[in-house]
Parts: sequence; structure tokens; C-alpha cells
Amino acid sequence: MDWPGAIFEQLKAADVRQLAHVPDAGHARLLRLAEAEPKVRVVTLTTEEEGIALLAGAWLGGQRGVLLMQSSGVGNCINMLGLAKTCRLPLLMLVTMRGEWAEFNPWQVPMGRATPGVLAAMDTAVLRIERAEDAAETVAGAVRLAFEGGPAAVAVLIAQRLIGAKTFGK
Repeated sequence: MDWPGAIFEQLKAADVRQLAHVPDAGHARLLRLAEAEPKVRVVTLTTEEEGIALLAGAWLGGQRGVLLMQSSGVGNCINMLGLAKTCRLPLLMLVTMRGEWAEFNPWQVPMGRATPGVLAAMDTAVLRIERAEDAAETVAGAVRLAFEGGPAAVAVLIAQRLIGAKTFGK
């Protein structure tokens, strides 16, 4: 199943117009789809927390956005997550997980394990996709919770088993 395609269709249906990201192979297909869509502005960031400020500005300007990152990037966002909470702004994040199934890089393990708890500690709703067939429904629920149910900060964690094991040079 093309789970990145299913996620992108949900984002389009929700009128998400801005996609902020730090490049990540786990999001590669979703990024290609967004870049091919004229109604979506794709912004490459130098660090993940910039995306929270960018999406706050998008919301204040009347547009919905999404932040794509890897679980290691969540650690860079801890302080900025307070912006969404304090200012009551919606924040939708799609997080590809590392430090889980078949991880080869020991540097990815600590933040991968801490990601759900760190997000919860910052009052972020955490949803998880384990199976491709759950991607569309989970993202649709996250979109609704972020933009209509609060507003709220919502992170969808995409399991490492779903994105596949990563290796260097292969």
C-alpha cells in the first residue's frame, strides 16, 4: 500500500497548504508528492523548531500546514512546542521514527525511545501508525484534532518498521 500517498491525500482533503520539513528519507515520497502539487508550498528548514514558527505564521495568515521530521528532530523542538500551547495554535507534525525496529545507528536510539514521552510532556497528542492501511485514517483523525478539536498540537509517529530499516551506503 502507498501509505505516503494516502497521507498526502488526507492532507490535500484538509486543505493543508504549507509543508515544512528537514530532509529525511522516510518522508521522501510524501515530499515528492507535495512538491508536485501547485497548491502546496514546501519549505525546507535548517532545523525542526523553525517549522513550528513557520506554521504558526501560516495559521495566522489563514493557511493550514504540517511539519515533517524524524524523531531525532523532536528533541530540537521541545521549547518551541510551548508556542503552540501558549498561543493556542494548531500544530500538526508527522514524525518518522528511528531507534526502533532494526535500527543500526546507536545515536538514534535515545531520542527514538524518548519521543512519545517528550511530546506528551509538552501537551502534544500522540498518535501512531504501525500499518500502512491505518495511515489515511490516522492522519485524518490527527488533522481533525489539530485544526478543529482544539486547536491542539498533534504528532503522528510513523513506525520505523513501516518506513523500513535504514542503512548507510546501501
